Amino acid sequence: MEVIEHPIVFTLFGFIPVRDTVVFTWITMAGIIALVLVLKLIKPNLLEYLLEMIIGILDDVMDVDDLHPYIPLLGSLMIFTLVSNLVSVFPRMKSPTSDINTAIALAMIVVLSVHVYGIIKKGAWKYLKEFASPIFMFPLEIIGQLSRTLSLSIRLFGNILSGDLIVAIVFSIIPYFLPIAMTAISMVSGLLQAFVLTTLAALFISSAVEINEEDAKMKAEGKKRSLKDFFIKRFRKEMANGES
Repeated sequence: MEVIEHPIVFTLFGFIPVRDTVVFTWITMAGIIALVLVLKLIKPNLLEYLLEMIIGILDDVMDVDDLHPYIPLLGSLMIFTLVSNLVSVFPRMKSPTSDINTAIALAMIVVLSVHVYGIIKKGAWKYLKEFASPIFMFPLEIIGQLSRTLSLSIRLFGNILSGDLIVAIVFSIIPYFLPIAMTAISMVSGLLQAFVLTTLAALFISSAVEINEEDAKMKAEGKKRSLKDFFIKRFRKEMANGES
C-alpha cells in the first residue's frame, strides 16, 4: 500500500536517494514556519497562548530549577511531532512519523539530548559515573538507553502508521462518512502521541539533570564551610593587623 511504501522521489548529487518521507518532512517544516510567520502578523496573541500552554505542560512534568533551557527543544519537538502526525489528513500527504526512520531519528534526538543536558548540569565525569554505580550496572544501563530509544521510536511509528492504515482501509471499503470519523480518531491519536513523546522526553531530561538530595546537601554544606573558612581567615587577618 502507498501508506507503507516510501519510494525514492529524486536523487541528490546523483547518488543520494531522497524518499517521499524526506519531502513530506520538508513540506511539514515549511508549513510550520509559514504558519508561525502568518500568526505573528495577524494573531501574535495566539502564539503567546501556544507558548504558555507548552510551558505549562512542561512545568507540570519537569522537576527542575530553571525550565528555560529545555523549552526550545521540547517545544519544537511537540509542535513538529504534532503537525507531522496530522499532516496526513491533507490529500496526497503522508505523515513523516509513519516512517520508522523519522521515528528513530526523533527518538535519538531525545535520548542524546538527555545525556547532553545531564553532562551540562552535572559535569561529564559525575554524570557518567552514575551509570557505573556499582560498576556491574554499566552494561545494563547501556541496554536500558538502547531500549529507551527503541521503545520511543516503535511507539510513535506504530501508532501513527496504524492510524493511517485504518483510515486508508476503511476509505477503500466505505468511501463516505465513516472515513471522516476514522480520520478524526486518527487526529486525536496523533495529538496524544505528540503529547506522550514530549512528556516522556521531558521526564527523561528531568531525571538526567536532577541533583539528588544528598548531593544538594553536600553542595550546600560545602558552600557553608567555604564561607565559614573565609570569615575565619578574614577575622584572624584583622586580629593580626590590630595586634601589630
